[in-house]
Amino acid sequence: MGCLSMYALLNLMSLNGVSAGCTVSVLGYCLLPMVVLSGISILFSLKGVVGIALAAVTILWCSLSASKLFVTALTMDHQQLLVAYPCALVYGVFALLTVF
Repeated sequence: MGCLSMYALLNLMSLNGVSAGCTVSVLGYCLLPMVVLSGISILFSLKGVVGIALAAVTILWCSLSASKLFVTALTMDHQQLLVAYPCALVYGVFALLTVF
């Protein structure tokens, strides 16, 4: 659902359009820091303040990485923050699954 909504949003925002494979690939590639967070959650509980802070940093890292790749690939100058917000929502769902 998140990949489809990002695909639709990026096609509406860019002049050239983007393929579904590119969208899924970028979102999946930038999910790697979340995998590290889930590995940390195996060893330590993330339900405290430190866990929430780690999750917030991971969401920020993932969303900024994905938005930078999308903006570069689609030549969307000065629109990184507009793309980063929906990316942060997508990665926030994964962080909630990891923390709780």
